[in-house]
Amino acid sequence: MKKILLLLVLLLPTSVFALETNAKSSVLIETSSMTILSEQDKDVELPPASMTKMMTLLLVLERLDDNKISLEDMVPISKNASAMGGSQVYLEEGVSYKLETLLKSVAIASANDSAVALAEYIAGSTGEFVKLMNEKVSLLGLKHTNFKNVHGLDEEGHYSSSYDMAIIGSELLKHERILNYTKIYEDYVEHPNGNKTWIVNTNKLINYYEGVDGLKTGFTNNSGYCITVTAKRGNMRLISVVMGESDNKIRNQDIMTLLNYGFSNFKLETVVDPNANLGTVEIKFGKKEKVKVKLKSDAVDLVNIQENNNYSYEVLKNKIKAPIKKGDVVGKVNIYANDTKVNEIDLIIDEDINKADILTLLRRNLNKLLKGAI
Repeated sequence: MKKILLLLVLLLPTSVFALETNAKSSVLIETSSMTILSEQDKDVELPPASMTKMMTLLLVLERLDDNKISLEDMVPISKNASAMGGSQVYLEEGVSYKLETLLKSVAIASANDSAVALAEYIAGSTGEFVKLMNEKVSLLGLKHTNFKNVHGLDEEGHYSSSYDMAIIGSELLKHERILNYTKIYEDYVEHPNGNKTWIVNTNKLINYYEGVDGLKTGFTNNSGYCITVTAKRGNMRLISVVMGESDNKIRNQDIMTLLNYGFSNFKLETVVDPNANLGTVEIKFGKKEKVKVKLKSDAVDLVNIQENNNYSYEVLKNKIKAPIKKGDVVGKVNIYANDTKVNEIDLIIDEDINKADILTLLRRNLNKLLKGAI
């Protein structure tokens, strides 16, 4: 991916990396290559306010996708959760809500009480959940983030940067079901006593900027107005963050300026069709001798919108021995633009291949000998 970035540096003026905004920190990233299209003090450590909840949501979604928890789980509400101030949906102490209801209220309405309830359900306490948050920070290699709570209310030592927030947001987007919630403008939270709380999306851009379907706003007196926004047009998805804005209208305008710049100046060229037949790879000693390969990620190239390239690619496969697991890398595809290599994509298999038993191997070798004799 670094080679794509170097190519962009050669093709485009340096101002591409410093589009001016009113924010204390900002960044614009294309998500398939994670190429930075614009940045302004992207590593400055600032209070992230409720954008913190992207990490809270990420840890919840990871466990959902690993089937450790379920949307149908009933989550008990503690006194600690129900008493949370700030944005809330007025959860009732001592009763239980569906996990999906809490997830939805965090994603749409930035509910602090729901964030705390989810954290307590997963880790036993908010303190233990914060440890998980910071462990994830380390796993992602983020250098300018430290969490002290699960909701983002001001607390000493609780900080992040626009770049780190963009990375957390991009990780969250890998769990695509989150967009089912973040793109909803309004809904209701139903309480066990029959009451309903109306919730409205804090990200108003989903209503009037083409392609926006997430992700998370933030505001405290200390942080100012913050927002992480993702938008997709055609096959290109952007993610942008501004922090430390003085006004929510200015915040939204700056984000739209960044997104406009990205969509107006860049495009993704598809080099290999996602459904292309890339053949098979031989599995030595496997129960199956051959298995189909596929791309681990889309084979695309991010370029200036005025650029026209001649693309080609080559498929390289490794020598593989069983056993091998679904998702294991078995080769790569090199991508060329005008005969210059600009990227390489891993090839993977989509099924587990166990080792064949001795009888199967003997029978297979015998068949090969017989075919050779004929």
